[in-house]
Amino acid sequence: MPEKDEILLEVKGLRKYYPLTKGLFSRVYGHVKAVDGIDFFIKKGETLGLVGESGSGKTTTGRCILRLVDPTSGEILFEGKNLLQLDGSAMRAMRRKMQVIFQDPQGSLNPRMTVGSIVAEPLIIHKMARGKEKYERTAEILETVGLDPKFMKRYPHEFSGGQRQRIGIARAIALKPSFIVADEPVSALDVSVQAQVLNLLMELQEKFGLTYLFIAHDLSVVKHISNRIAVMYLGKLCEIADARELYRTPRHPYTQALLSSIPVPDPAVKPHRILLEGDIPSPANPPSGCRFRTRCPMAREICREQEPALEEKAPNHFVSCHFA
Repeated sequence: MPEKDEILLEVKGLRKYYPLTKGLFSRVYGHVKAVDGIDFFIKKGETLGLVGESGSGKTTTGRCILRLVDPTSGEILFEGKNLLQLDGSAMRAMRRKMQVIFQDPQGSLNPRMTVGSIVAEPLIIHKMARGKEKYERTAEILETVGLDPKFMKRYPHEFSGGQRQRIGIARAIALKPSFIVADEPVSALDVSVQAQVLNLLMELQEKFGLTYLFIAHDLSVVKHISNRIAVMYLGKLCEIADARELYRTPRHPYTQALLSSIPVPDPAVKPHRILLEGDIPSPANPPSGCRFRTRCPMAREICREQEPALEEKAPNHFVSCHFA
């Protein structure tokens, strides 16, 4: 663990269970364990990439951190303060420092509001600007993300997907936050536009000293922007390491399978593909012991009986596998 003054966000034992109900009186008969006891930290000014298959709990983790959904249990320490102990007014003040960029650039923008109104709305809610100052600040933000301030009176449907995501980014940085959850911000965009948006995020990070939790399922995208990478599977963390270390020596079988799926542009190179059997199990009834054992080629009896702990197998390289 780094020094406390270096850490911006620390998550301890985070869990989010959704109840399963049936019958006339909505009797609870089980839970969907979307996030099931994870621990990690993010240092100031760094980008932590969070990757995994659909249904692994990545987005739920990001929403719990921002308290868009309330966790079942755990601690979320932001600048040393436990967000789960803050009341409504204190949490609203804290939201000025914590923002989100959503996956769908069209669905996350109000189609009845102009671009200027969308970007200026956080300034109005938090009473940071009004009148002429609000207009000037909005124009400045749009220029920062590469959009012409003349577009302020246009509506979201008049823009391309990449431009709409830039509007979403402009809204996120309007309050000058220190931490942003980027929930698959490029997955809905064309490949030609993805690099532009990623480069913009990196430029903004350098300019404003931002800290990112970058959620994605594409490991090649995460490699481009992340300092460290955390791999998630069925509500649990499998592996956390520096980005270069993870790509050079992946230690968890699931990480190895994900990396083998990255396309290689050279037709002369025949990559070694690791094909996983079966589908990801239901989070309502996860396997005993290791969550990945039902699809793991290395699984043994101990994997069924004992859940592996997330342990440091190499300097700053944490893995939850009995045979890592």
